[in-house]
Amino acid sequence: MHSGGVLNILGKLLLLVSIFLLTPIPFSIYYDDGLTETFLHCAAIGGVAGGLLILLFRPIKELNLRDGFAVVVACWLGTALLGTLPYLLSGQVPSFIDALFESMSGFTTTGSTILTDIEALAPSLLYWRAATQWLGGMGIIVLSLAILPLLGVGGMQLFQAEMTGPTNDRLTPRIQDTARILWNVYLWLTVLLIVLLMVGGLNFFDAITHAFSTISTAGFSPYNASIAHFNSFYIEMVIIVFMFIGGINFAMHHHVLRGKLFTYWQSEEFRLYLGLSIGAIALITALNLHAAAYETIGAALRIASFQVVAILTTTGFTVTDFTLWPSASQLLLVGLMLIGAMAGSTSGSIKTVRFLLFFKHVRLQLRSLIHPQTVGVIKLDGTMVPREVMTAVLGFFALYFMIFLVATLVVTALGVDMITGTTAVIATLNNIGPGLHLVGPTHGFADLPDLAKLVLSFCMLAGRLELYTLIVLLTPGFWKTARRPQWRFIKP
Repeated sequence: MHSGGVLNILGKLLLLVSIFLLTPIPFSIYYDDGLTETFLHCAAIGGVAGGLLILLFRPIKELNLRDGFAVVVACWLGTALLGTLPYLLSGQVPSFIDALFESMSGFTTTGSTILTDIEALAPSLLYWRAATQWLGGMGIIVLSLAILPLLGVGGMQLFQAEMTGPTNDRLTPRIQDTARILWNVYLWLTVLLIVLLMVGGLNFFDAITHAFSTISTAGFSPYNASIAHFNSFYIEMVIIVFMFIGGINFAMHHHVLRGKLFTYWQSEEFRLYLGLSIGAIALITALNLHAAAYETIGAALRIASFQVVAILTTTGFTVTDFTLWPSASQLLLVGLMLIGAMAGSTSGSIKTVRFLLFFKHVRLQLRSLIHPQTVGVIKLDGTMVPREVMTAVLGFFALYFMIFLVATLVVTALGVDMITGTTAVIATLNNIGPGLHLVGPTHGFADLPDLAKLVLSFCMLAGRLELYTLIVLLTPGFWKTARRPQWRFIKP
């Protein structure tokens, strides 16, 4: 691993994020919230840190796979740490661990929060919360590959290490062009959503912050009541549609925009994603009506539709306190938390394609028990799935549940009750936001012990980077080939 080259690229990423740290300033000036200098200082700190890393360490011409893993983890950690500065320097989140939790939750599009009164924050800081989610939604590395040609070297390793799912769609021969395409789709969907929200009566601030959090399937809202604050059927329906869109593989959006209108339906994963959404909505609506949680079918269907899509896409917006629902409905939501939306989307969690491949594998094993002489293959969309992909999928499930069990054990050992601790890990490891009981939609994570917050922050990053990218750095073998950083002005 080329340590100096990794630090050089980290410097370039910090410069990029520093530029985005200037974007809250217009909101600070407009609302006169007194944080203009704070964001200038934060941008300056990030710029100086990034500039020093670029000046001190030599770049490398080609990244290997280990370099790719190290760059992605270093850049996500670096941006999360830089993202803590506005919370700390403003004095509105004085605890470093709380600020790190909030920043990590934003960049990883988790949506969990330590804030007890969100509306008490300055508007520019609320905008920054939403902006971190938008940046993290499509991916910081993918953004860098799209707009910084100087990061083009080794781009495929970075792209593979950051994008979600067992396979990554490469739309063009050059990975930088693929990154630009994905970010263009992401940008124009965001603009369209802002316009539609403003048509529904939201002001520009509310429209942009909720658009950032929706298309990134993240879930931060500048209001304590989340989307319930607006009590608008139109706003809820628009957000449902765009949460669902955010949960679809963005490469498919590109193909549809180019005229391939049946791209969605031709995908087995999309059909499963759509079927899960409709089935869960119908079942939860029926369960809630049976328990007399709502008086009319219309009200039950409206609330269930929003919460199912919000949870399945791992957005985490809320329009009701679903911890008051029947236990069966809550259990179904937890199941949806574990599944997630499509690979290649902005959603977190395990992803529908992995469950699809897993059940295809189980079916094949059952068939081989009945017909031992039969040689079967697993196909997805008519194409045979390579053995190494299935191995990676099964390994992912094993690693996922190992991390889940260890993290839950640590959190509950710190005195957190089982329901809160278990769902807190599920909510963070799957980048969802709210859990159940003391971390439910009307509560936050503020009352958890500091060590638990650090563990959950680790879960957020592990979940966002698809586990392997982060966990591989914790293995001793990864560091055996690490080289000392090469300084620009000192000959090796």
